Amino acid sequence: MIEKLLRGTLFGGIAYFFLGWLVWGILLGDFYSANYNQCANRPEMEMVWWAMIVSNFVYALLLTIILNWAGAKKAIDGLKTAAIFGFLLGLTLDLSFYSMTTMFNCFTGIIVDVLVTTVVTTVIGLVIVSTWGKPKAE
Repeated sequence: MIEKLLRGTLFGGIAYFFLGWLVWGILLGDFYSANYNQCANRPEMEMVWWAMIVSNFVYALLLTIILNWAGAKKAIDGLKTAAIFGFLLGLTLDLSFYSMTTMFNCFTGIIVDVLVTTVVTTVIGLVIVSTWGKPKAE
């Protein structure tokens, strides 16, 4: 159990960091700049990197715990459970921010962010379950 948590957190956190950089930082950076209110964002040179890295590992730990509780053993289990979790978390946070802040310039930003969060979380779930190895015969 502890070994699963450690491996899932380590590899999931690393995957989340690099996927986040690729997806939100490079591939969709211009989209997010155009569709989100940038007033609260730190300039890249002022980002608090330790907090970003810790948040990636905490997210991976949360997803690892959920996958373990769900009894995920195969890649498809990780994909399904992580996709549901990513979709619900993304929708919850984005609608909450939309209701209380000026973070989103349009509703399209919410739709794209929920989809992207779902896909990224799904990939992280696959990575996590894949690091657990094959289930032992019972």
